[in-house]
Amino acid sequence: MRPLIGIPPCLDEQGRWRPSREYHYADAAYARAVTEAGGLPVYLPVQDDVDALADRLDGLLLPGGDDLPPDRAYPAGVVFDLVPARQVAFDRALLAAALERDRPVLGICYGMQLLALHCGGALHFDIATDVPGAGEHRQSEPGARHPIDIESQSHLGSLLGAAQGSVNSRHHQAVADAGRGRVTARCADGVVEAVELPGARFALGVQWHPESLDAAHRDRLFGGFVRACRPEAKPAGVGAKGPEY
Repeated sequence: MRPLIGIPPCLDEQGRWRPSREYHYADAAYARAVTEAGGLPVYLPVQDDVDALADRLDGLLLPGGDDLPPDRAYPAGVVFDLVPARQVAFDRALLAAALERDRPVLGICYGMQLLALHCGGALHFDIATDVPGAGEHRQSEPGARHPIDIESQSHLGSLLGAAQGSVNSRHHQAVADAGRGRVTARCADGVVEAVELPGARFALGVQWHPESLDAAHRDRLFGGFVRACRPEAKPAGVGAKGPEY
């Protein structure tokens, strides 16, 4: 059977499409990449019973999203498009419930940042302000890429099979400290590009957007994730609730 992969879409509570209405939205590329890799994607709107969801899921994909709220004042020219507080609370609770059950997790962009925060880490809330001299990470051209260095002795390295890679970039926030997580890729300017959670069956976050890269890249990354979500991939002795992280 195809593993069931949960994807929480973004919540719009600002009436962007119609006044006085709330919407959930997601880039269709995430579900498409999961389907291509052999998974069965399902969208998870904000709701209360995250334990019931985590019990039913075989894996969790935390996609990109808007900005996490800064913990201090920033210069007036820095603009934040904040994720609704309800969305952040739901995503963080769902992530914790999935990891508690040792469900595989793939975090992308905002999803990687949530993984680092779950591990006790910290963020750069605006790269241009917090990392002087950093390159441009909010690339507007669809074909724009920048190189990254990948630790070969890592889960990411085993999937992508190269010490260096070229990825897209759409963010102005980044991981400053991975906490209990392990940094397994960086850009040349030092900005963190990937984080893994040691001891988990599969808990990997990437700062780029693999769902928008070429088919070979998607196959390696999403393929590895979906394979880990299959029931036969579960280590012996792991029950409904695995180790806590």
